[in-house]
Amino acid sequence: MPSSSFDWNDLQFFLAVARSGTISAAGRRLGVDHATVSRRVAALEEALEAKLFERNLRGYNLTHTGERLLSSAEAIEAEAQHAERQVAADGQRVSGTVRISTLEGFGNYFLAPRLPALAAAHPNLSVELVSIQQIIALSRREADVVVTLRRPDGDRFVAEPLTDYALFVYGARDYLERTGTPRTVAELGGHPFAGYIEELIFTRGLDYLDDIVPGLRPRLQCSSLHAQMATVAAGFGLAVLPAFVADPQPSLVRVLPDQASLVRTYWLVSHTEVAEVARVRLARRFIREQVAAARDRFLGSAA
Repeated sequence: MPSSSFDWNDLQFFLAVARSGTISAAGRRLGVDHATVSRRVAALEEALEAKLFERNLRGYNLTHTGERLLSSAEAIEAEAQHAERQVAADGQRVSGTVRISTLEGFGNYFLAPRLPALAAAHPNLSVELVSIQQIIALSRREADVVVTLRRPDGDRFVAEPLTDYALFVYGARDYLERTGTPRTVAELGGHPFAGYIEELIFTRGLDYLDDIVPGLRPRLQCSSLHAQMATVAAGFGLAVLPAFVADPQPSLVRVLPDQASLVRTYWLVSHTEVAEVARVRLARRFIREQVAAARDRFLGSAA
């Protein structure tokens, strides 16, 4: 008999390896590193006192015990998915408060206009949106759902890539008519840029300018994306802005879009201790669905 009961959450790692055949592919499927997958599978084998996989050079094959567990694990997964659908279908069942923390651009320009639909569908759910991510400590569970630019280290978090998004250099039409549109990346350096206050950049990925032109520094520094865009719209100069934020602004146009662009990735993150709570699962699914429906906007291929 097994010496201790196993962690039910380890079954998802077992299923991912069984379906993909390798630890690395299972990690990509789950949005975690391969070491986490190996550790969780090993914990499951230890708890069950059974060998579930045969390791070989080509990957992981199920043992006879693993094959028997596979059918049970899939049945458990199907029941869990059925229960989730039942809960999601009935807004009265989802209650309490869910706090969502995002970067300013994603929260203010994309998610906020869509949250009323979530609140309307679930009248017993209270939604909090925090778009000042500097004050949120995910490790202390100050937010239930976080949209960020980096996947946190360790296995205390459930993290998945949400979407890539494109950034371009933008300027106001009247500014470009007055000064002339740059024809090469090198000419960008002759224009003033708005950007973040360098010592207040709180996460890697927001330091755009050096990736566009090495050594380029902003002459006008703002802690807010909205403020940067407002200065450029007023004719100050240029700025690197997310396409899904700047493209809808009628006064702004892309500058050298085929030569000067960046891609960043949003991650959807929750602490493991709250990730399976119904209201958190609901919020995560809502965000995923809304982003999937607007993928072209994030990639800069649709206005």
